[in-house]
Amino acid sequence: MSTNKSPLPQNKNVSADLRKISASVVLHVVLISGSFMLVLPFVWMLLTSLKSLDEVGVGSWLPGEAGYHPENYQSVFEKIPFARYYWNSLFIATCVTFLQLFTSSMAAFSFSRLEWKGRDQVFVLYLSTMMLPGLVMMIPNYQIMISLGLVDTMVGLILPAAFTAFGTFLLRQFMLGIPASLDEAAEIDGANKWRVFWDVILPLTRPGLITLAIFTFMSNYQSFFWPLVMLRSQHKYTLPIGLLAFDSTAGQQTNLLMAAVTMSVLPMIVVFIILQKKLVAGIQLGAVKG
Repeated sequence: MSTNKSPLPQNKNVSADLRKISASVVLHVVLISGSFMLVLPFVWMLLTSLKSLDEVGVGSWLPGEAGYHPENYQSVFEKIPFARYYWNSLFIATCVTFLQLFTSSMAAFSFSRLEWKGRDQVFVLYLSTMMLPGLVMMIPNYQIMISLGLVDTMVGLILPAAFTAFGTFLLRQFMLGIPASLDEAAEIDGANKWRVFWDVILPLTRPGLITLAIFTFMSNYQSFFWPLVMLRSQHKYTLPIGLLAFDSTAGQQTNLLMAAVTMSVLPMIVVFIILQKKLVAGIQLGAVKG
């Protein structure tokens, strides 16, 4: 007597494959749509920066019969000291980044590798400062800068941002994942605490340092409220403050403003494109170690 094999298992496999393909297609459509919505404002900004003032807000995204106006970018440098603003923002963001990496790594080493009384309690207290909004801390910081005579100075912009509880927490998580046997081996070879920190721990914390450097540079490069409170002299303006002054004094020249904004976001885009793999890897590694 002959027996026929049931086609049900094969049909179930086909149905499962179809469901997987459908789910993958839906997921890609959602991600592509979301990416398109995120890129849309940048496209509008770029196209507007190449229009004449009369064509801004007419309805069409593309320039009209007058064509493209790349000279808008040159006009920005003629209207305002844009290069000076650019340099100020890059200088402040770079200084703050280096200082935060140095102070945060040393504090993280102390909280993760050194044994001292009350260490964990002090770390919790230090970490609790992250709960305070930046605007709340602005007034006491401003009073301190007045007492030190650092208002309207680059040092006054850099010094309060040189210390961060977030950076200390991030690097501490990386250092906790480094085996303590490395410290012991280095100390047996005659290394003091500074050599252990500089030659052993710090190189192994490189992914965390890169992640913190990216976050710090981007946040300080586009910082607005603190420079707005601190700065008085025009030649010390950072890009956000300079663009605000340009928009207020030169009238609604939206095409020139968009040209200036396009140039101002270039460093952040370049930094992110170059270091995006290290940024993602650093965040994932820190999450696993935490």
